[in-house]
Amino acid sequence: MKSRIAVTTAALMLPLVAAAAGKAPAKPAAAEKQPVETTYHGTTVSDPYQWMESATDPKVQQWTDSQNTYTRAYLDKLPGREPLRQRITEILSWKSPGYGGLDEQGGTLLGLKYQPPKQQPTLIVVGSLDDTSKERVLVDPTVVDTSGKTTIDWFQLSHDGKKVAVSMSKSGTESGDVTVWDVATAKAVPNELVPRVNSGTAGGSLAWNAQGTGFFYTRHPRGEERPPADRDVYQQVYFHTLGTPTEKDTYALGKDFPRIAMTELESSDDGQYTFARVANGDGGEYDLYLHGPKGTWTQVAKYADKVVAARFGGDGAAYLLSRKDAPKGKVLRLPLATPTLDKATVIVPEGEATVQAVVPTKSRLYLLEQLGGPSQLRMVDLTGKALGLVPTLPVSSVGGLVRQGADDLLVVNGSFTQPAAWFRYSAEGNKLTKTALARTAPVDMSDVEVVRTEATSKDGTKVPLTILKKKGTKLNGNNPTLLTGYGGFNVSISPGYNPVTGMWLEQGGVFAVANLRGGSEFGEEWHKGGSLTKKQNVFDDFYACAKLLVDQKYTQPKKLAIQGGSNGGLLMGAALTQHPEQYGAVVARVGIYDMLRTELTPNGQFNVTEYGSVKDPEQFKALYNYSPVHQVKDGTKYPSVLFTSGANDPRVDPYHSRKMVARMQAATASPKPILLRADAETGHGLGTPLAARIEEEVDVYSFVFNELGMTYKPNATKKVSAPAPK
Repeated sequence: MKSRIAVTTAALMLPLVAAAAGKAPAKPAAAEKQPVETTYHGTTVSDPYQWMESATDPKVQQWTDSQNTYTRAYLDKLPGREPLRQRITEILSWKSPGYGGLDEQGGTLLGLKYQPPKQQPTLIVVGSLDDTSKERVLVDPTVVDTSGKTTIDWFQLSHDGKKVAVSMSKSGTESGDVTVWDVATAKAVPNELVPRVNSGTAGGSLAWNAQGTGFFYTRHPRGEERPPADRDVYQQVYFHTLGTPTEKDTYALGKDFPRIAMTELESSDDGQYTFARVANGDGGEYDLYLHGPKGTWTQVAKYADKVVAARFGGDGAAYLLSRKDAPKGKVLRLPLATPTLDKATVIVPEGEATVQAVVPTKSRLYLLEQLGGPSQLRMVDLTGKALGLVPTLPVSSVGGLVRQGADDLLVVNGSFTQPAAWFRYSAEGNKLTKTALARTAPVDMSDVEVVRTEATSKDGTKVPLTILKKKGTKLNGNNPTLLTGYGGFNVSISPGYNPVTGMWLEQGGVFAVANLRGGSEFGEEWHKGGSLTKKQNVFDDFYACAKLLVDQKYTQPKKLAIQGGSNGGLLMGAALTQHPEQYGAVVARVGIYDMLRTELTPNGQFNVTEYGSVKDPEQFKALYNYSPVHQVKDGTKYPSVLFTSGANDPRVDPYHSRKMVARMQAATASPKPILLRADAETGHGLGTPLAARIEEEVDVYSFVFNELGMTYKPNATKKVSAPAPK
């Protein structure tokens, strides 16, 4: 692992030549075509690259190796790569620590600490919010596994704060086993390992009982309980008693759950009650079950009730977030003594902002709300009376929300230009005070202007677009610009500080974020407007944002790069096949490109409730009409594209990238490169070691710089002060 590297005088003197001066290596051999025909509802579809779906086929591995060789030969020779490497290494290895995932139980406050040059975050005990020297390490995954490839998926404290259950997985697989650790001694409890609690398909969760003697947990099929094709589905809930073999764990819930159930568990502060929120795949439908003192489970809500979240209050009630007849969300109070929805009352009716989470305290409710990308934290009392807003940063993201005492909170708040920091909110004084859990900025973005505007989509829908640029940037159409988006799964891209974006802005670039339909920006109607048969709206929204950047003279097509990952990788595939003339370079990370066969993969089954299924005639038609690999046209001049994949990806099978690259290389009439960067030791991105992340960003930005005709300028770097010593 390399620690933060200073930009030396020698590095500043490296030759920086124009992109055209480099000679591209020979292209790899074309992928063999072995057409397989499948008929869907009367439409016959030919798939020449279906053979590439097998990761174990030696021919597939040989082809992948040849692509990696070609990609490395192309990227490694790019001009300006080494100065870029130094700057990216410097900022991603910035030694000021970051903190996340705080949780407090029984007076014990834990959190994850990200501290380069460590490859992975560590689990720490936060001794003081105002003095980081009082923290201590509880679990260091790089000690558990010195390779640096093991990461902490999540952790859950017992109610007395004396024990913590930790899920850890390796090499990006997200296949997490749970171990139990003693908080006081920072040692693992002997013989306490519960296998496969977490997965990259259904996720994982755990909730302790009141006494700290055991916990409910999500259990995936083990051994030969189910055939191999079913071992990433059929998640159920079991109970584990500490000190007993997991083979003796008792079944609790889930035999009647959907094949693609994903369960999230949460218990009340006293451990007497436990909620199980059961998602039907990724589409946003939930059942809600309650386990009470009598030891039985009761169903509280069904899909049709549209209860999407539930939190326990301290007043003998639970507070439910419902979208029934309220697509932006309303809050219900449900007495735990009579846990049926007919006994629930509306405390907070639907408003202008979209409610995403509810946190009850002794005398109030905190409502985390989404406003088209940025978020806010609103307060009401337990009758719903308005108490105003928590004074957070403008155009920012707020989250975390850890209860402190009666009505105080810990919140994390950050913006596009300021790193996220933890703040203590005092309810009595309505005051937000920054704690010591705050990262300093490796790139000074104080001279960056944040512009909030709207693009008009094909059907007239107004689409939020955030543009970051240095103050004084001329709108002459010549600025290299990087546009990103996501648009799916009820997820929004919220404001967040990214030092690599800061580096891009240092170099005179413009950065833009599109808040597309399919996300959570404006409630469930906004989500539905970009899912299932309406997915094309997402791509139309993105194109409208790209057009705005050109029409308003921020940039021009040959200087416009786009980037996205996962569902955002699908967005990249659709963008470049539907409007190849609009972009100069495309970076598509771990994306889905064959929409007709993705549901045959383990996680693709969970995606059906978001994307649709080829089994439905109308959904098939919509999928086929935008499926990137099927919309590649022979003889088209495609822009330069870099596809990335991880061999251990549990969410998106790497075959998507293989098939898309093969199809595009065979079809393009342009001399511009179509590259595959296939990593054999990573997954979807979670758990990627710091060193591997640095290497990927160096590849991505040296590629984008080259394809847009940019020259890296070391003298553009604006020095900032080093973090204060601890």
